[in-house]
Amino acid sequence: MKTYLVGGSVRDELLGLPVKDRDFVVVGSTPEEMVRLGFRPVGKDFPVFLHPETHEEYALARTERKSGRGYKGFQVYAAPEVTLEEDLRRRDLTINAIAKDEQGNLVDPFNGIADLRAGVLRHVSEAFMEDPLRVLRVARFAARFGFVLAPDTLEMMSLLSKSDEIDHLVPERVWQELARGLMEKTPSRMFAVLRSCGALAKIFPEVDQLFGVPQPSQQHPEIDTGVHVMMVIDYAAAQGYELPVRFAALTHDLGKATTPPEQWPRHIGHEQRSVARVEQLCERIRAPSDCRDLAVLAARFHGDIHRALELTEKTILKLLESSDALRRPQRFEQLLQACESDARGRGLPGADQVSRERAYAPREHLLRALAAVKAIDEGAIARPLAATPVRIPEAIHAARLAALRKLRES
Repeated sequence: MKTYLVGGSVRDELLGLPVKDRDFVVVGSTPEEMVRLGFRPVGKDFPVFLHPETHEEYALARTERKSGRGYKGFQVYAAPEVTLEEDLRRRDLTINAIAKDEQGNLVDPFNGIADLRAGVLRHVSEAFMEDPLRVLRVARFAARFGFVLAPDTLEMMSLLSKSDEIDHLVPERVWQELARGLMEKTPSRMFAVLRSCGALAKIFPEVDQLFGVPQPSQQHPEIDTGVHVMMVIDYAAAQGYELPVRFAALTHDLGKATTPPEQWPRHIGHEQRSVARVEQLCERIRAPSDCRDLAVLAARFHGDIHRALELTEKTILKLLESSDALRRPQRFEQLLQACESDARGRGLPGADQVSRERAYAPREHLLRALAAVKAIDEGAIARPLAATPVRIPEAIHAARLAALRKLRES
């Protein structure tokens, strides 16, 4: 029985990055022996065990054979005679197929260390073609490390994208990879890779269809809507915004893909069309409710928020109430972050960035408005009307409008 540290922990250690989770492969053992040694079985699809003290994962060395469609369409074979190299051969990329033994010696049968040094993402074997999820994983690694794809790996990903295998991806796994990719330093790289191999059109058609759609050059020097959205998500990432904000940044303009070409470059009413497309996308990939709800709000209100300084008190109050800002101010702050990302994510590469560095005036304006409305003593307004409670909402609404007028005049 031999134990090896494998996968991402070895890779990240070689790159000088913090190691978060450590995974181990055990060669020459059986499930019965692992249990006898105190390990607790947790694997459903293949033998995985938790260490009795560290609770780290130890998996028996295994091979896999394709037996069906999609991510779970595999038969797993785990036995004492399965070698470390056979186990590593089934992994996706050479940089993830490096192991380290208990003495600290590296085992690198597929030259993953050389690819790490060269900054190349390369598949390990032909088994790469058996798992469509690897298209998303490789794109995510491109966003994380900034590595380039080996040409034959890109070709494999293109073949996978053209096959019906890509249609059998499990929605939860698609969301998981999308979420991880959005949380990388430069998430646009993930989408660039997916687009280069044809997978973006299959997995996220709502995003793919934005490329080639023009916008008014006065507001959008970058012109192309797809390019704009990529700049928006990279800005959100650069600010360290949370996942719901980054997802809202990705999806806020989806409706522009449905604008009839004869109306280009204008996109009148695209906000409502964006809401419909956001809801469609979220249902298909089963996005969590916090991401879905913020994305819907950003799609619906980003135009109004950009024009906040031009809005009447009545319209501002309607915006605050419709977005539930009074009850959920933290989510409203996230909405403003998504809208600011939209405002900053424009321009041409190398162009003057002064306009991006200026304060985003709508944010401060709306936060002041929200503070003024929340400062109203609604209890004091309601008490004199206890005998006629039907009048209370109208009285509170009038007080809120008065507070906004006072704010404007101050």
